[in-house]
Amino acid sequence: MIRIGLTGSIGMGKSTVLEMFADFGAATWNADDAVHRLYEQGGAAVPFIEKEFPDAVKDGAVDRAALAKLVLGDDGAVKKLEAIVHPLVGEDREAFLAAAEKAGVDLAVLDIPLLYENGAEKFFDATIVVSTPADVQKKRVLGRPGMSEEKFEAILKLQMPDAEKRQRADYIIDTGLPLDGTRGQVDAAYADILRKFSKA
Repeated sequence: MIRIGLTGSIGMGKSTVLEMFADFGAATWNADDAVHRLYEQGGAAVPFIEKEFPDAVKDGAVDRAALAKLVLGDDGAVKKLEAIVHPLVGEDREAFLAAAEKAGVDLAVLDIPLLYENGAEKFFDATIVVSTPADVQKKRVLGRPGMSEEKFEAILKLQMPDAEKRQRADYIIDTGLPLDGTRGQVDAAYADILRKFSKA
């Protein structure tokens, strides 16, 4: 099975590109969706986060907005949260890969926001960076509910600059284009990946 890591900074359009890969037939996994599962009622992360950040848990689930207020801008708090969440997300990812392998999937694309920051690129056959001009990115992010310039800047500080990600990427998908243009790039990348990495 071909394993592709997809990444990009906040607001770049990773989820949209991941959906396009799914439309072309790839098995897909999204780190943010895994976090949502871990944070919901009964989620594996809830008791650990409640112990470390009691004000972030309401009605048996993690309140992401409350948690963000507690940790953003506090490096120590971010590290504590990562120590809880990253191993659990890793377990979810490995379960997905095992199921995809068992199902005989040809291509799996995994959306991992901090792919390069965490040195995870070595686990993939190739990497894709989703990118868009900075002004488009900012407009998208500030249009999200509960987002502020301060929060946006704090998130950006945790992420590798877009230019550096682009340099490291095997493929770059530009989402600053109309959707058809982005879809055409995904189609081309999908075909090239299958051509390069499929077993003869």
